[in-house]
Amino acid sequence: MIQFKLEGEFIPLIQLLKATGLVGSGGDAQTAVEDGTVKCNGEVEFRKRYKVRVGDIITFGQDKIEVI
Repeated sequence: MIQFKLEGEFIPLIQLLKATGLVGSGGDAQTAVEDGTVKCNGEVEFRKRYKVRVGDIITFGQDKIEVI
């Protein structure tokens, strides 16, 4: 599990995927979200600008990100 320390109130979902290195570009992140391969707290998330906050668990393939 990847632990990501959030600096502000939130981070947009596609930026989080880029910041953790799980995707190579913003376009790849957008495609992943649009294809329904990203889950937020166990639910498929289709909103690219979803505001990820402390305590959220993001799942992308076999990878999990815990936002702390």
